[in-house]
Amino acid sequence: MSDFLGSASPLASVSLLLIAAVATLVLSCLAILLGFVIALPVCLARISRNRVVSALAWFYVSFFRGVPLLVQLMVCYYALPSLGIELPSYLAAIIAMALCTAAYQAENLRGGFLAIPPGQEAAALAFGYRRWQIIRHILLPQALRVALPPIVSEMIAMLKASSVISIVGVAELTRVSENIVARTQQPIFWYGLAALLYLAMNLGIAGLGRRSERRLNRGVAAVQL
Repeated sequence: MSDFLGSASPLASVSLLLIAAVATLVLSCLAILLGFVIALPVCLARISRNRVVSALAWFYVSFFRGVPLLVQLMVCYYALPSLGIELPSYLAAIIAMALCTAAYQAENLRGGFLAIPPGQEAAALAFGYRRWQIIRHILLPQALRVALPPIVSEMIAMLKASSVISIVGVAELTRVSENIVARTQQPIFWYGLAALLYLAMNLGIAGLGRRSERRLNRGVAAVQL
């Protein structure tokens, strides 16, 4: 134990683990943000009155929720080059995670839209609002408030699921901790530290989600007053 504490390598390993944690968080956040950009039109397509558009959106959601993220990642990184599309490992990981989380976020948003009384849209149309104005200014803010808790849960789930991107060579937290354990033969300490880093990041996301939810609820309470 004294050799372990007196060695310089543990400090370097801790630094590598912290860098990997930051990389994991950045990659996950980019995937989640891109996923939300994809999820919003998918959600609107799901609730569309056009049956073809709604069916296509349903297929997207069913496919990416039904196929494991690992398989989607392998398709993006290993199968696309056969079609002439070769992606760097980091980009393939972001795209695969974004497409996956978009399916879940779209359903969370759809639940938020369905929770809104239909009379609001009818009233807005009577006042001369256009469809996109109703969605942007009336429906979307309310849907986000309702869907925020499940969206935060999906963000946490995606951060944990990001461990699978190590299969394409991305130096994220799980892969780096495995490499350190292979070198030091001290799994309890290094896997425990990796677990604490995952926990800290997830608690941070949950805290931001609660803070955003309280802010949204205060805004709604102020309007009602």
